[in-house]
Amino acid sequence: MKTLRRLLLPLSPLYGAVVTAKRRLYRLGWRKQRHLPSPVISVGSVSAGGAGKTPVVAMLAGILRRRGYGVSILTRGYGRVSNLIERVDAYDDPAWHGDEPVLLAQRSGSLVYVGADRYRAGLLAEQDKRGDRVGVHLLDDGFQHLRLARNVDIVLLTLADVEDCLLPAGDLREPIAAASEADVVVVREEEAGRMKPLLDRLQGEGNGFAVWPIRRSLGLAEEDERLPTFPLAFCGIARPDNFTRMLKESRYEPLETVAFPDHHRYEERDMARILERARERGANGLVTTEKDAVKLTATMRERLETVGPLIVARLNVELVDEKDAMAQLVKMVAELDRRKAPERP
Repeated sequence: MKTLRRLLLPLSPLYGAVVTAKRRLYRLGWRKQRHLPSPVISVGSVSAGGAGKTPVVAMLAGILRRRGYGVSILTRGYGRVSNLIERVDAYDDPAWHGDEPVLLAQRSGSLVYVGADRYRAGLLAEQDKRGDRVGVHLLDDGFQHLRLARNVDIVLLTLADVEDCLLPAGDLREPIAAASEADVVVVREEEAGRMKPLLDRLQGEGNGFAVWPIRRSLGLAEEDERLPTFPLAFCGIARPDNFTRMLKESRYEPLETVAFPDHHRYEERDMARILERARERGANGLVTTEKDAVKLTATMRERLETVGPLIVARLNVELVDEKDAMAQLVKMVAELDRRKAPERP
C-alpha cells in the first residue's frame, strides 16, 4: 500500500499549493470566518490521523472544567451515519455519531456537539441548558476548519509527521510549515529533544508559538482487573504500530496486533477473525483501545471474552508543566477569566 501511495508523490506539491492558498485567503481576509460568542480553542494537527488529538482534547476539557470553565467540544464525527448537528451523550451510538465524539463525551464530562458545521454546533451548545453555561469551546480537529474563527490554535506535531509527506502520497493534510501559524505546538515529551531544531526554525518563520510537551501513558487495568498473560491486540486506528509500541513500553507485549482501518465499524465477521487468530496464537485474552471499545456491542464483547478478559487500554495524557501552560492560555485569551461558570450551590 505504501509503495502504491508513493507513486502519487508527483501530485503532492499540487495538493500542498492548494491548501496553502486556502489558508492564505483566510489570513488575508478574502474568505470570511464566522465568530461564536464564546472563545474558541482549536486543537488540531497537520496529519490525517494518529497524532493523538482526541485524548489531548479530553485532557484540556478536564483541566478547564477543574478551573471553573463551562466547556463545550465541537467535533465533526468522521465516518458517522448521521449528517445532523446534535448533542452527543456518553453512551450514544458511535455508528450514528462517530467513535471519537462518543469517546469524548465519556471521557470529558463536557457538552459534546457533532456536526460538519461547527459554527452552528457551537450556537446550539451555547443554547443548551442541561449543563454549565458555556465559557469556552474546544474545536476538535480544527486546524483545517478555517471557516470558524478561533482565539487560539493548538497544533499537535509528531516525529512521524515530520518524516511523512503530503497527501495523496502520505498522510499530511498541510505542509509542516503550516504549524508556524499556530499559537501552541504540542509535542510528545520523548520526542521534544529531537524536534527542537525544527521547532526553533518554525518559531522564527511565524509569530512565535508556545511549546507544550505532553507525557503519555497507557492505563491497562482497574485495580481488581487481572491482565491476561498472553494477550492478542486489535485496533482500528491511524497508526496501529504506535499502539503496539506503547503496549511494549508498558511491558505488556501482545502476541500479535490485528489491525483494521482507522474508524473501522466492527461487524460479526471481524469478531470471528479476531477469535480465530487469538485461538491460533494461544491467546488467553484481548487488549484494544478506548476508541475501538466504544464500537463493540454487548454481544461482541461476550463473544470476544470466550478466549479470556477483554482489556481496554486507556491513553492518559498530561501536560509536563500544566501551571505554565494554563497561564499562557489565559494570557492568549484575555476574556477567558471573565467566563468562568458560576459556583454551584
